[in-house]
Amino acid sequence: MNERLRVGVVGCGVIAQVMHLPHLAAMEDRYEIAAVCDISPTVAQECARRFGAPRALTRWEDVMAEDLDAVLVLTPGSHAPIAVGAAESGKHVFVEKPMCLTIDEGRGMIDAAASAGVTLMVGTMKRYDPAYERLVDLLPDAGELRLVRVTTLESPFEPYVAHQRLVGASDVPADLLAELKADDDARLDAALAGTGADEETRHCYRYMLLDNLVHEFNALRGALGEPDRVSFADLSRRVVSVNLGFGDLECHLSWVDLPGMARYRQEFNFYGLERRLTLALPSPYLPNEPSELVIEAGEAGTTHSSRTSEVVSYEEAFKRELDEFYDCVTTGREPRTPGIDGLRDVALCGAVARAHLTREPVEAPTEIPAKQEVA
Repeated sequence: MNERLRVGVVGCGVIAQVMHLPHLAAMEDRYEIAAVCDISPTVAQECARRFGAPRALTRWEDVMAEDLDAVLVLTPGSHAPIAVGAAESGKHVFVEKPMCLTIDEGRGMIDAAASAGVTLMVGTMKRYDPAYERLVDLLPDAGELRLVRVTTLESPFEPYVAHQRLVGASDVPADLLAELKADDDARLDAALAGTGADEETRHCYRYMLLDNLVHEFNALRGALGEPDRVSFADLSRRVVSVNLGFGDLECHLSWVDLPGMARYRQEFNFYGLERRLTLALPSPYLPNEPSELVIEAGEAGTTHSSRTSEVVSYEEAFKRELDEFYDCVTTGREPRTPGIDGLRDVALCGAVARAHLTREPVEAPTEIPAKQEVA
């Protein structure tokens, strides 16, 4: 294929308006926004007007009847029903993270895409950050890693988008919102079935893990491979602490909710005998804001040491994942973040929840069982 992809965008919320839709519109040599869909008629119509889509829809089912090459699923909650519907109608599928809430849903998504012979890609955009890619390339130069530390200082996102012309959803029927909430709760019940999860753990699994730390988990897996165990986990709405084991290497993750100021910061630290590498990522709501990679080195037995700060590129990771999706659809190769990769993230989130509840380690946390019994 050497032509533009006709795409439908399902879900036109903040991240769609700030990132996905503007990038799709700018990539007019590769993409044509043929339809947009949102449960808010106002949002759908305004996004269609702004981004030149001829069709504004409010039911995702209607998107499947459109003449499209691909569907981008950017809604909150599980993306399984829409993704399966898109695949079954012969359309390639891009889904935002998390791909779903349960293992069984993810298996259904992967099977539907495989049966239809279409691409299924999960949008874990940090994997496409140029500084992250540079970090992965430099990891072998770090020598033996002794510790990996990930720290996320969460902050309110509203200040980061206050300057954007965003259209809000104020016209969604209350009964539809209640229906969507009930559906989300039912999927959450299935995800945590048999674990005895209390309301706090359910909330943390749904929002702290699947909506937030799933990015950190995916980036670590992309750099280090699959973890052997969840050594420890403690979950709350304010602070999340997780220890992962990659063979003899321990990795500690801390996620802290700090709503007092708009100073989001996320750091990945890799401490090796030859190099220390630190990747600092800005708020994901700031287009083209570069990540910073710090490289520290020294000479054993001497006082000599160095510190280099790199800005690798100003190219936006959200755009680069759309480059990846286009290339995979048009060439037939598998994405770097395929459906199975997103499903392993969901499995890891479930394992972290179990480690928190049982206060015991969980082995092989990203292994996908044949049939889900507990998330």
